[in-house]
Amino acid sequence: MTAGNSTQDLLPAELTMGTVMLKVGDMKIMTDYYQRALGLDIVTEQDGGLYLGRKQKPLVHLAPAPGLSVPSRGEAGLFHTALLFDDQTSLAATVASAAQYEPQSFSGSADHLVSEAFYFTDPEGNGIELYWDRPRDAWSWDGKNVVMDSLALPPQRYLEQFLTEESVRGQHQAEAGIGHVHLQVGDVQSAQDFYVGTLGFERTAGWHGQALFVSAGGYHHHMAMNVWNSRGAGPRRDTLGLGEVLIEVPSGDDVGALADRLKIAGVQSHHTGAELRFEDPWRNRIRVAVR
Repeated sequence: MTAGNSTQDLLPAELTMGTVMLKVGDMKIMTDYYQRALGLDIVTEQDGGLYLGRKQKPLVHLAPAPGLSVPSRGEAGLFHTALLFDDQTSLAATVASAAQYEPQSFSGSADHLVSEAFYFTDPEGNGIELYWDRPRDAWSWDGKNVVMDSLALPPQRYLEQFLTEESVRGQHQAEAGIGHVHLQVGDVQSAQDFYVGTLGFERTAGWHGQALFVSAGGYHHHMAMNVWNSRGAGPRRDTLGLGEVLIEVPSGDDVGALADRLKIAGVQSHHTGAELRFEDPWRNRIRVAVR
């Protein structure tokens, strides 16, 4: 439990991350990428935008935003959206399709001890992580901090080990979810004050004062914030890229409790009963809704 947070002040352990909305300049190119590179299907079409996901579960919402510019590298906003796969063969199938679609979009891979991760960049510069979690009983904790690292994870060897004809054929039938969302922010302490102190996540890890990892219910992280490109960044301009992060909670009471915490902290929010909309200190839009 975080210092200063009682159980009532924490987000519920059953919290999950919902759909990530991206503001998109070229819907055709971006839709093609998310369908063909990442193996997502169109779940529904709404308000001129598209919801793409797996097995009728929306993961990414592409919203047309013609006329907006691509954010500069140093601005606050999205670092990456992380798609979580149930097993290593499903992960390998999507790593293979993403690498095949556009080899230049691959930006790295790492064994994080809690997970195995591969990183890509979509055609409009949004970061994507594709990953698989090791079982929770294989994670190590140092007090309240989960032990993570960035060890070598050679992609070619990984595909040789885990890619199967069956996983390639069944790619669209394999489940995936939004495991976590990682943001670029201006400073880590303000991020901790907001996401831990006000929202009620628990801090699970840090990285030399340059990154913060937070979660609910003992997960390694549902959200992260870093200053690697964006130290000192102020509130965002209205640009392409991150439109909204959705966090899903079990009940209206959870939404109400958070609405109270935001009010006490002086954070403006719009509360409809079933959901709550607000912005973090860098104008990243967050929506918390009943699952």
